[in-house]
Formats: sequence, C-alpha cells, structure tokens
Amino acid sequence: MTQVELPAYFGLGSNLGDRLGYLARACEMMYNAPGFARHAVSRVYETEPWGFANQPAYLNCVVRAFTDLDPDGLLDLARRIEGALGRTRSAEDVRWGPRTIDVDILMVGDLEVNRSDLTIPHPRMWERSFVIVPLLDLEPDMRAPDGRSLHAFMLDLPDVAGVRPICAGLQGVFGGAENRLGE
Repeated sequence: MTQVELPAYFGLGSNLGDRLGYLARACEMMYNAPGFARHAVSRVYETEPWGFANQPAYLNCVVRAFTDLDPDGLLDLARRIEGALGRTRSAEDVRWGPRTIDVDILMVGDLEVNRSDLTIPHPRMWERSFVIVPLLDLEPDMRAPDGRSLHAFMLDLPDVAGVRPICAGLQGVFGGAENRLGE
C-alpha cells in the first residue's frame, strides 16, 4: 500500500528567551524529522499576545511540510520539539501564557480529528491573525472555510494590524528548496 503524503501546517510561536533562536531550532528539528519532506516556512512576525495579555510579544511563523505521519505521530513530534526546547506543561500553566516554544498542528490536508488531546484543524486558527497572515505567505491561493480568499478573510480579523513582519527570517533553515520568501 502506498503512503500518501499530506500537506501539514504548523503554527510556531515563542515569547521567552531567544525567540528567533527557538523558532529556528524548532524548524531545524522538523526538517530533520522522519516522515517530513518538502518543507517551507513563512516570514517571521512579531505579534501581541493572544488570550493572556500580560506577557512579552511573540514571534510567530507557519511551517508547511508534506508528511505521511498519522495524527498521533504529528502530536508526538510537536510535543518532543516543545520538550527539547524547554516547554513544560503543568496544571499550573496559564492558558495562552508565556512559553519558549509552542508548536500547534493547524491543518493536515483535509483530515479531521476531534479528540480531547488533539483537534485538527486547529479549533481557533481562523480567529488568529498571527496564524492567517503567515499562512498567507505560504498559501496565497488558499480559501478560508467560508470560501473567501485568505487575503479577504484576513482583512476582517480585528488584530491584523498587530502582526508585524520582522527583518530576521528563517529562510535558510530548510535549505531554500521551496523557501523563496523575501527574495
């Protein structure tokens, strides 16, 4: 039986320590992960915190990779990357609080998963400018669930002005094969 590679999209965010360094290391770990191919990464954006506002600004980007991993393999990879980069999870953590790295599975093809530990597509991705703006870098022709272009959809998000591209990017992390942003 042939394994089908699906496009998987991940939202990465960091607001503690060397934010850009954490994003770069997470991208490198994804690049080296078995079951991933044809990687691309958006520009890096600085954004205001979402949810819990009393914390430092985030750096965010979106990564696309084609994968044959199942949802559990993707979740395991995301949690291993977070753990390796110092992310801890405990009952005392503030929801949407500060973190060294956050790796969210946004979408995997047209796959739908609805479990207590994993929901694909990400249940709040369409509310978050810090996801939609970088996603637009990678998929300018993608459509939102309501059928509008991502660009038109983005214009209706209330916090889009708070998503600011920064000069530093991660354009070399994946060897530049599909990663031509900023050229």
